[in-house]
Amino acid sequence: MKYIKANNIFPEELLEQIQKYVQGELVYIPKPEGVRKKWGENSGHRVYLDHRNSQIREKFLVGLSMDELSEEFCLSIESIKRIVYSK
Repeated sequence: MKYIKANNIFPEELLEQIQKYVQGELVYIPKPEGVRKKWGENSGHRVYLDHRNSQIREKFLVGLSMDELSEEFCLSIESIKRIVYSK
């Protein structure tokens, strides 16, 4: 995250208002709630996990046991249960 000088982006009136609360400190301004990305969206890991979980559900419906799925996907049986019985 790079730093931006407040006097380069804020109107003078707004900067004066902000300075009433804080001076010379770093302030993080979060994105609005609807704009924030969910976990794993940037890296693509969320897509990977969704695909893997779909495979697990499909294989379970075809008849693979939880033990077999646990072995194949290197997950605990409890994790397999959560995936299979969610949705």
